[in-house]
Amino acid sequence: METWTLASFSTLLKVFISLLAIFSIIILITRISGLRTFAKMSSFDFASTIAIGSILASVVMNTNQSLLKGSVALAGIVLFQTAFSYGVRKSKAISDLLTNAPMLLMYEGEILYENLNKTNVGEDNLIAKLRESNALQMKEVRAVILESTGDMSVLHSSEGTIPDRKIFQGVSGIPASIQVKING
Repeated sequence: METWTLASFSTLLKVFISLLAIFSIIILITRISGLRTFAKMSSFDFASTIAIGSILASVVMNTNQSLLKGSVALAGIVLFQTAFSYGVRKSKAISDLLTNAPMLLMYEGEILYENLNKTNVGEDNLIAKLRESNALQMKEVRAVILESTGDMSVLHSSEGTIPDRKIFQGVSGIPASIQVKING
């Protein structure tokens, strides 16, 4: 008999077997689809991960749930995620519509406050990232880019080296005055 605090041995055994099976299926699907499935996450990747977690929990905790049904749902999510990634890589229109472009937050030691506001990044978060990347002086910071994954890339050098134009490929929010410097 199952109560709030107790469950029968057969129910617990079903949960344990379901847990082993569904985790094995997730590992198999991840090995087939590649590490990209759970790597640095875009908003779409985050939604996929939440959906996968929900399916995992449903199958493991609900002993009336079919392992086959859960496996098909997991495979469907990963397949959709793979198709989404392929579409984003192959079509600029799909990429522009469904993903965030990297955004320039700082250039040549100057913080671009307008871009901080657009991206909802606080100055304190930016400064913390500069410290984390071992930037010692603001003038050493060549650029800070908020990547589409939410990470911040800090490009710094004490030699005054200006990053190559290619480094700024796909980056949005570059003011016209900086655009001139980058394009040289």
